This record gives sequence, structure tokens and C-alpha cells, in this order.
Amino acid sequence: MSSSKSALCLALAVAFFAVSSPLAADPEADLRAKGPLQVHPKNPRYFTDGTGRAIYLTGSHTWDSLQDSGALGKSITRFDYDAYLDLLQSSSHNFIRLWAWEGGVDERYYEPLAYRRTGPDMGLDGKPKFDLREFDETYFQRLRDRIVAAGRRGIYVGVMLFQGWSIYNHGYGNPWPLHPFNKANNINGVDGDLNGDGEGGEVHSLEVPDITRLQEAYLRKVVDTLNDLDNLLYEITNETAIYSKDWQYHMVRYIKQYEETKPRQHPVGMTAFDSGGAGSMAALWASPADWISPQDDGTAGDFKDNPPIADGRKVVITDTDHLWGVGGDYRWVWKSFLRGYHPIYMDRLAILSGKPDDNVAGAASARRAMGHTRRLAERLDLAGMTPRDDCASTKYCLAQPGEAYVVYLPVGTEATVDLTAAEGILEVEWIDPVNGTAEKALPIEGGARRTFRSPLASDAVLYLRKK
Repeated sequence: MSSSKSALCLALAVAFFAVSSPLAADPEADLRAKGPLQVHPKNPRYFTDGTGRAIYLTGSHTWDSLQDSGALGKSITRFDYDAYLDLLQSSSHNFIRLWAWEGGVDERYYEPLAYRRTGPDMGLDGKPKFDLREFDETYFQRLRDRIVAAGRRGIYVGVMLFQGWSIYNHGYGNPWPLHPFNKANNINGVDGDLNGDGEGGEVHSLEVPDITRLQEAYLRKVVDTLNDLDNLLYEITNETAIYSKDWQYHMVRYIKQYEETKPRQHPVGMTAFDSGGAGSMAALWASPADWISPQDDGTAGDFKDNPPIADGRKVVITDTDHLWGVGGDYRWVWKSFLRGYHPIYMDRLAILSGKPDDNVAGAASARRAMGHTRRLAERLDLAGMTPRDDCASTKYCLAQPGEAYVVYLPVGTEATVDLTAAEGILEVEWIDPVNGTAEKALPIEGGARRTFRSPLASDAVLYLRKK
């Protein structure tokens, strides 16, 4: 072979597989909230902060992110929130659920709580009874401080308001003896167990008007504490059974009505009902909430292995907590992203406790993939992109036809993409969905269906954009 031909081949090889560093966020970009989130007016699968950009939310969340916990009769365990934020920021995550407990769960108690423990008598846990007329400022100051700290790092916070696992037995022990609305735990005569079954399911219903008024006062206190902050969303409750539907609808409307009297309005969400069941997804879709987290009730599709295309009825945050409990991996993250969702991961954070990440299958890969998808989302005009399974043979494609296409190849190394709407030349980039590294390939001309072969040995992501 002549030296000139060798030089030409070398140039083509370099052009075809120019390897870049892993997907990286712009170090100069200020991704902190520019205003309170609202549903994007042009693409309601996403939120916007008033700048016009569509915002993709993703991240790891964990149980003790707001309150500290301890086993009954034992000392409290302090959660290292700063180390948690360090991990989120280094992973390029931008959303967490801030878990709230109304007393405890199973055999664990949580503190601080929303109400002051004034006594004089003792509750069932051997501590002073609650006065439900007095809020504990320690709780609300911590709530605010943690949201502010997250906001400094460009992280949005889903503020959980109530907790289904704190009022009745989910199969792992009865938490009701720890609840402030247990009549044995407060000095106000409030009784959340109307039917006397030893549990407090009635607390998340409209059956006890005095409790509803107390909960409304609590919501006002939360809103008064947080309204000036931009990086937050509200979540009514975590996994209360579907009997709570009307109560949850009421609480959504109440927050919205109260925030109308305030300078800022924030999105309010409803997440999966405990145990799912017939009608659970229909209840979420029909709710007055701005955003929801789905579950599998047999009617809405397989959110685990083949998420249905997001149709824009609501912003949908898919959460492994409601699908597996703890489960899912990087494949689930990429599939969810390309179907128009915001994937978040219920994370045991083994990495923060000095344990190997692989003690939870898929945790490390899911954590990395959320960062990879988030960094890619920042490169896209996401407001103009919609999930289009008709644009790619693999069926996983987020596209602005004619301008940009992101295609996931979960199996195989070949994908055909419909580029008939694209005029001119498109740049081609292959992304490793596991480690985020990217390889540029030769540009390709649009105007027809084109077949691409991945240079990667396993699954891959193909990113095409107008040159």
C-alpha cells in the first residue's frame, strides 16, 4: 500500500472512531433553579423553570434523607446528608425525594417530627406526648436547610408530606404506636383509629374532620416555610392504599389553593398507591396532581422492562421504589429516558457505608446511567423532542424529526433509523450506556431510512444531530 493511501486510511479511521471523554456536564453551566418548576407549555412530559428549557429530573433517593432513625430502645443514627449530596453531585443527579416519616416505620422511630413533645405525660414510646397545636421548629428548619443545601448543587427536591408506611401495617410490623395522632401519644384527645383496629388508616382519609384541619395547618406551615425556594416539588404521600384517593385529591387542591396566595407556585404530585390494585393508575391519571409516579396495575403497561410511551397527560417520574422496591439497572434508566420519563432510583447507598456497591444488583450501573442520561439531556433541545418508536427499529427513540435522534439498542448491534425528515448531513455519535464514553463516527446524509452498526460489543446508544 502506498504512503498516500495509508495516510488516507489513517485519517478516515481517526474520523470514524474519534473517542471522546465520558459525557460531561458543562463546568461553566449554572444548573441551579432559575424559578419554580411548571409543566412545560409545549412539551408537558417535562417541567420548565420559566426559561423555556425543558428540565429532565433523575437521581438516587433514600429513606433517611430528612429525619434520623433508630431502633426502639436504641440510640439514633445520624444520616450524613453532606456526603449524600456529594455523591449526587458527583453522579450528575438533579432530583431526590426527601422522605418524611410521621412517627416511625416497623420497629424504627424517626426524629425530629412536625409536632412538639411537651408532655407532661408519656406516650407509648416512653417519650413526652405531642401537643398537636404546636409545631416543632427544629423539623421545619431542617426541612428548609436541606432543600437549600440541595439547591446550591443544582438538585431539585420532592418534598414528601405524609407517609403511608407510618399509619398501618404493610406486612413488616405495625407503626401506629409511634404516630402523633394515636390517642395515647398526644395531649389533645385526637384519635386517628376510629374503628379501633389498632392501626391508623383513617388518618389518610377525610373521616376525621379534626385531623383534616390539623393536616391542613401542617401544609400551611410547610408552604410558609418553603415558598420562596425554587428547587422543590410537593408529593402528598408515599404508598398509602387507594382508599386514600379522595383525601389525596383534597390535599393536592389545598396546597394549590393556599399557594395561590403566595408569590410562588410549585408542582404537586401523587405517587403510587400501596399494593396497586385495579383502578390505581386511573386514579393517578384522573387526579388534580401535576406529576405522578406509576405502578403496575395491569392496565398501564410494563414500566419495568418495556415502559409505554409517555403521552404528556402528566409529567411522569418513574421510581424503582414503586416498581421493584429496590431494583432496576442502567437498562431501565435508558429505556425510561427514551420513552419520555424521569427515572429515579430507590438507593440503599451502600457506597456511603463502605460496603461494595454490588451488594445491590444494578445499583451502581443505575446510578451512573442516571448521570449519563442527565448530561445527555443537557445537550438536547429536550423541549422539542418526543418519544417516537416509529423512528427506530429498536423502538426506543427520543426524537425531534429532522433535527436530532437518540436511539437505544438494548440488544444487537444494528439499528435502522427513519431519517426521511432530515435534510442534509447529520453528525453520528455512539455512546456506551454503561460508562458514558462517546465515539464519533462518520457523518451521514439524511433523507432516507439509514442502517447503523454499533462499534460496541453490547448494547449502545446512538445520537444523531443536524450538523
